[in-house]
Amino acid sequence: MRKGLFIVLKVYLFTWVLFFVLFLLRALDESVTLTEAFQFFLELMGYTTFLTALHLAFLVIYLLFLIGRYFHRTYIKKGFSTMAKQAAFRFLLPTLAIFVIFKLLVYGNSNENYAYAWDHTIENRSRQATNLYKTDGKHRGMSVFGWKEHNEKYIDELIKNNIEWVAITPFYYQKGEDTREMGIPNEIGKWSQRDSVFIKSIAQLHAKGVRVQLKPHLWMDQGWRSNVKMPNKEAWSLWFESYRKNLIHHAIMAQETGVELLCIGTELKSSLRHAPEQWWSLVREIKTVYKGKLTYAANWDGEYELVDFWGELDYIGIQAYFPLTKTKNPNLEMIKTGWDRHVQKLHTLYKTHEKPILFTEVGYKSEASATIKPWEWGTTFGILFNKKSDRTQQRAYEALFNRLWDKDWFHGTYIWQWDTRTSEDDAFQSVDFSPRYKPAENTIAKWYGSVGTN
Repeated sequence: MRKGLFIVLKVYLFTWVLFFVLFLLRALDESVTLTEAFQFFLELMGYTTFLTALHLAFLVIYLLFLIGRYFHRTYIKKGFSTMAKQAAFRFLLPTLAIFVIFKLLVYGNSNENYAYAWDHTIENRSRQATNLYKTDGKHRGMSVFGWKEHNEKYIDELIKNNIEWVAITPFYYQKGEDTREMGIPNEIGKWSQRDSVFIKSIAQLHAKGVRVQLKPHLWMDQGWRSNVKMPNKEAWSLWFESYRKNLIHHAIMAQETGVELLCIGTELKSSLRHAPEQWWSLVREIKTVYKGKLTYAANWDGEYELVDFWGELDYIGIQAYFPLTKTKNPNLEMIKTGWDRHVQKLHTLYKTHEKPILFTEVGYKSEASATIKPWEWGTTFGILFNKKSDRTQQRAYEALFNRLWDKDWFHGTYIWQWDTRTSEDDAFQSVDFSPRYKPAENTIAKWYGSVGTN
């Protein structure tokens, strides 16, 4: 009994060490110091998602250990021949069958009869942004992740697709919706190693003529940032003070690096209801340290109606995951029609506040149901259950720009999302939001390469 427990503990410890080593290698690849990596790993230990993944990994590793031990004992007792037969029929063949079924499901869901004619003539190969923004005021934006010390080749790829603005997204962390304080910088306005990666990335983007939106997000292990809930006014004040410190930290960064646009909040709906005075105070304070343009990213579901300080900002920012159709694999006209009522509401919003509309996020997964509930995230094994559709993703972007690009009150989009770490091979079975290496990439490049109405 004790020996068995000791083995379990050893496998459990091995799993922790393995996770830490993998995390450390990833952190070092992104230019984080050993101290910061260790501190962040300690923080992750308090998050349910991380612990769930770790314990699932432990179960898999322990199961493999038990299988290996069983066949080793069979070899000792009955010889290699018997062990080999049992291994073949009890492990290798079932594993092969599972692998084949997995591959067939992936192939079946990935295989799409869609011949898209890629147009390379619209691409910008100059390695310098064309600055059409100066002509029509449109943000040709992309939310980009995976920044490293040196990003020139990734920036050239963005420029090739006529992208002129990039959203850089620092994350603030709190455990759950009722956590009273989020993590804050050690010193406001003093840069950590992770901050320095953002600062260098901003400089590299500016060197290529690409403008930047700094767009912090609050990330939770449990729940959604729109649903932050505090029991009383004092608790709200405590929570908002931690948020204020983070925003001022990044407002100083934005000013010192020449960032052209700062987003002061993303989908913080409940705080708009419960801490309106603090929001007004924060806007005023930000303006004392940052002199660029400001926006707030309100969710499409009506959150924008709760923002009473639009007049203090330069853009009305919308997280534009509007539902557009009720059916899978819609044709282009169906998606265009789905935009009509939303465009009317957006125009009314513009007329009410006399501020241009900016889609701080908009995106579609490359799957057949992408236009039904665009806000829904996929899962790691989504390709096993959802039909891939690059056609639907491409049509969704075509409809978006067709309906909005020539509106004088509409000032552009930030596509969600572009990860520099993905490869062209990944795109074949990817059903996530990324347009990279998919027909949607070329459609975005086409519209971003055109001059809109201002």
